[in-house]
Amino acid sequence: MTWMMLLFCGMVWGKGIERPKLVVGIVIDQMRWDYFTYYYDQFGEGGLKRLWNEGFSCDNNMINYVPTVTAIGHSSNYTGSVPALTGIAGNNFFLNGKNVTSVTDTTVHAVGSDAANHAGKCSPRNLLANTIGDQLKIATDFKAKVFGVAIKDRAAILPAGHAADGAFWWDKKAGHFITSSYYMDRVPAWMETFNRQNHTQPDHDLLTSSEGVTMTFKLAQEIIRRERLGKHDVTDMLAVSISSTDAIGHTYSTRGKENQEVYLQLDKDIAKFFRTLDLEVGRGNYLLFLTADHGAVHNGNFMNQHHLPGGGWNYTPTNQTVNERLSKKFGVNGKYIKAIMDCRIYLDRDFISAHGLDYEAVKAEAVSVMKEDPQFAYVVDYEHVNEQSIPLFLRERIINGYHRLRSGDIMVVLQGSHMHGNVSADYKGTSHGTWNPDDSHIPLIFMGWKVKQGRTSKPTFITDLAATVCAMLQIQMPDCCIGNAITEVW
Repeated sequence: MTWMMLLFCGMVWGKGIERPKLVVGIVIDQMRWDYFTYYYDQFGEGGLKRLWNEGFSCDNNMINYVPTVTAIGHSSNYTGSVPALTGIAGNNFFLNGKNVTSVTDTTVHAVGSDAANHAGKCSPRNLLANTIGDQLKIATDFKAKVFGVAIKDRAAILPAGHAADGAFWWDKKAGHFITSSYYMDRVPAWMETFNRQNHTQPDHDLLTSSEGVTMTFKLAQEIIRRERLGKHDVTDMLAVSISSTDAIGHTYSTRGKENQEVYLQLDKDIAKFFRTLDLEVGRGNYLLFLTADHGAVHNGNFMNQHHLPGGGWNYTPTNQTVNERLSKKFGVNGKYIKAIMDCRIYLDRDFISAHGLDYEAVKAEAVSVMKEDPQFAYVVDYEHVNEQSIPLFLRERIINGYHRLRSGDIMVVLQGSHMHGNVSADYKGTSHGTWNPDDSHIPLIFMGWKVKQGRTSKPTFITDLAATVCAMLQIQMPDCCIGNAITEVW
């Protein structure tokens, strides 16, 4: 009788757990935290202003690793973890000796376009951690529906997670959204119709146009309606990532009129998206968060015009200098550097081994040569970070961002307000990837189900998002999560 009563109590308690009907995540690629205040007076009432005024904002939300780039940001937001554990070491990295993207998977093929199309050879298999959506799947015996959508493949795939029902991204060659055979053998009939109605000419560039923002939200709204998200017995999830903001920022910088235009378009589209959620799911029935994957530094030329420090690191001279000095030092002419990605440097271990050279000696000499360059605040041997005189906060971020099998051998830390990439006299764009607040200070705002209105300036981190959402849903946090729930949110 006692066991029967315990079983009955467990069933009642299980049915009594309160959860929202739908969780919606929005990641704005390259959105600096201060864009909310910089553009605030130009926003309408129903979009980003509504989020700012109704939601709970974590105003001191920081990225706690380097490099700060798209694939890492999207994976960290949804796993609550860092590259050291997720394996997502950058947008690109070396895996088993091959240069791959964060979502490269040659075992799958495109679905929704030509099966041989390289744009469809993608999946989340390079991600070594699971996500909020994966945990929601487990908690609901895989009854929850989970989808991801973005223009960029990595921005749709990594947030959706391993067990997602689908992730959809834009295929420029096909002129519409596609997926891969990792998820399904054929796109749903409703999506075929959507693609016919929203098809563009092949090679039409949505990425550097605000049209990409509108198209992404348009598909997100269609997924909500057609997949009946928020209308099931369990909680569903939709991960929406806006990619055009990043491409436009890279091309026109943080203060270009194009950047203003895309954020005003974002405001209009997100207001329409909120109205769809209110209508289809019900105001107060969905839990929504908005954040970013990274920020961006101001253009170096712009900064210098106003007598402020700024600039960029041109890889080529560094590459040439290191190869020349190491060739002279070790008596073997060749390319000692295999690749430079973001601020990560991969030595050519095959070349070093083939010529019978000592890897540690070569690496130490490369570090020594680069330390002579004043544009680097620090030059770090990844495997010996703790032995070097580096500020504690920065040391932690370097360690968090280092995956021993994928991140390379050396990291360079640039001076503040500097970026990786050449800043020529006529350069008007920008980039990101460094530790400084321009790149690492990002918005995090919650709105909707159980969220109280307010804000906090206490330190929070990109890794806290997943812990917070899972705590609100009363489900286990992702398996590699190192964050803490921000309990003030609810």
